[in-house]
Amino acid sequence: MLPWSMPQLMVSSTDILNARILIVDDKETNVRLLEGMLRVAGYVSVESTTDPNQVCPLYRLNRYSLILLDLQMPGMDGFAVMDGLRQIEGEGYLPVLVITAQPAHKLHALAAGAKDFVSKPFDMAELQARVHNILEVRLLHLELKETVRELEASREVIRLQTLAEKKQREWELGLARETQESLLPRFLPEFENFDIHAFSSPTRYVGGDFYDFLQLNSGELAGVLADVSGKGLPAALLSSMLLGALSMELRSGTTPCEVAARINQLLCEKSLPFQFVTLFLFSLTPNGAGQFISAGHNPAYLYRADSGEIESLVSCDHFVGMFEFATFESKTFHLQKGDILVVYSDGLTDAENRSAAVFGKERLLTLIREKAPQGSHALEQHLLDATSEFNEGVVQSDDITFVIVQKR
Repeated sequence: MLPWSMPQLMVSSTDILNARILIVDDKETNVRLLEGMLRVAGYVSVESTTDPNQVCPLYRLNRYSLILLDLQMPGMDGFAVMDGLRQIEGEGYLPVLVITAQPAHKLHALAAGAKDFVSKPFDMAELQARVHNILEVRLLHLELKETVRELEASREVIRLQTLAEKKQREWELGLARETQESLLPRFLPEFENFDIHAFSSPTRYVGGDFYDFLQLNSGELAGVLADVSGKGLPAALLSSMLLGALSMELRSGTTPCEVAARINQLLCEKSLPFQFVTLFLFSLTPNGAGQFISAGHNPAYLYRADSGEIESLVSCDHFVGMFEFATFESKTFHLQKGDILVVYSDGLTDAENRSAAVFGKERLLTLIREKAPQGSHALEQHLLDATSEFNEGVVQSDDITFVIVQKR
C-alpha cells in the first residue's frame, strides 16, 4: 500500500459486541428487558439510566457507540436529549436509536438526527438487527475519522503532495466528471401528456448526482433522481453501476419495490462500507396516475394547479446500500392537469452564498408557489436564475440537480 493511500476499513464482530451502549428509559422494566436482550446477543458493555438529564454528562464522559433512547419520558423527552447530544457532537455523527410506540414520532426522530428506530413492544430479532447495523456503521465512521485525522497530521502526507500527484488527481477528477456527465440523458423524453425538464450542475470536486427517464413496456414513464454519497471517482463509478442496474431492472418489468430491494442488495454487496445512495424513483401513466419510492431522499414537492397548494412526497424508507435488511414501500400520487412535480437533490437547498447562508427549503417552496402557476418551463428558468443569483458565484460543495414534470 502506498504511504498516502487510505487503509482498508474493517470492523470485526468482536469490535461490535464490545462497543459501549447506553440504554435510556424512565421505566426500569424496559431498561432491564433491553439489557437482557442485548446481553443474550453477546454485547458486553451495556449501561443504562432512567434519568434523561444524565445522558449528556454520561456521553461527554464515555462517548458511547450507541444510545438506545426512549422518546416519551417525563421532564425531559427524547427530542430534548437529542438536542443536547447535537450540541456536543456539532456536525458529527449522532449515534442514537430511538425507542417509540408512536408511529408518528418515527419520521420526526429521524429528522432530529436519530439513525434508526425500534418499536414497542420489543421484538428481539428486530432489536438485534438494528443495533448491530448501526454499531457497524458507527464504528466504521469512527475508524474512518481517526484514519483521516492521522493522515492529515502526518508530515509525510504533506511532503508527498508532489506535482505528479496533483496531476494524477486532476486526471482522476476529469475522468470522474466525464463519467458523471455520461450518465445524464442526452435528450429528455417526449412523453404523452407531460412536459419534462431536468438540470444537473456537478461541483468542481465531482459528486454522484444523476437523473434518468425510461419509457417502460407498460407505456408508463419511469423517472429517477439519485444522490450517491461521497465525491470523486468512487462516487462517479458507483453512479454508473447504479444507473445500469436500475435500467436493467425497470426494463424487465420489475415492480418499483422489487427494484429498490434488488438495488439495495447489490450495493450492500458491491459498494464500499461507507457508501450509500438516496433515491427518488417514480412512475407515471399517461393519465397521471403514479407511484414513488423515496429511499432516504429529501421530500419531493407536488404543486396543485387547482388550489395552489404544495404537497410533500416523503417516506420513511432507508438509504439504499446501507442495510441489507431494508425494505421499501411505494406510495401513490396523481397528477391532474397543470400539476407540477419537483424532485431535487439536497445540493440545491444546501447551496451557500458568500455569507454562508443556505438556499433552504422555504426559499424553494416560495419559488414554486410563485412561479409554478406560469408553467414548468417558467419554473425551471426562475429556479436556475434564483440559484445563480443566490450563490453569488460561490463554488458549491455538492451537486445541484432537479427534475420538473408537469401534466398537460
